[in-house]
Amino acid sequence: MRDYYEELWERLPEHSEPPDLRLRSAFARDNVRPGDRVLDLGCGDGALTGVLGDAAGARGGESGASAPAGSVLGVDVAEAALRRARARHPQLRFELAAIDGALPLDDGSFDVVWASEVIEHVADTARWLSEVRRVLVPRGRLLLTTPSHGRLRLAVGGIERYSEPLGDHLHLYSARSLGELLTEFDFAVTELRGVAGPPLLRRLLLACAVR
Repeated sequence: MRDYYEELWERLPEHSEPPDLRLRSAFARDNVRPGDRVLDLGCGDGALTGVLGDAAGARGGESGASAPAGSVLGVDVAEAALRRARARHPQLRFELAAIDGALPLDDGSFDVVWASEVIEHVADTARWLSEVRRVLVPRGRLLLTTPSHGRLRLAVGGIERYSEPLGDHLHLYSARSLGELLTEFDFAVTELRGVAGPPLLRRLLLACAVR
């Protein structure tokens, strides 16, 4: 699977804009506070890491318990993505993580974990969410975005459109299923809404959940 993502990032055009970048950036700015220690989990090429850093007042990032207030750390499973991120934000820190293992981070290292368009790609969701809880401080916040796949959207578009046999979207989430999942892992969901598109055909879910 790591090879898949390495090849994917090698093929992607440089500086391509992620989908719904404006909406996702606004969500980040609204929920990250100055002084927060932020983990950008699945940072890709760092398109949103800089937004998080600006919101937190970050000038750099460190991993582990020593992460200073107002820092941001980007983590991804593809070195090809991290090369782009480091070139885009040389003042910030980025680290490689195992695709199927524990995060290389200390317990309670971060006030915020930002995971944008990531959870739908995760094979072992239970382990991933457990790791998110582990690295968050008590009352720390998980900020999450993922494509929305409500019943009407699936009925109109067909499941094949959103879950291709050779694609990397492993899970499809509705607002209800995402909320139930976060609750099952003892997160208190404080915000969960669909945005972008007509009311019954929203294409993006935004969630904030407290550890």
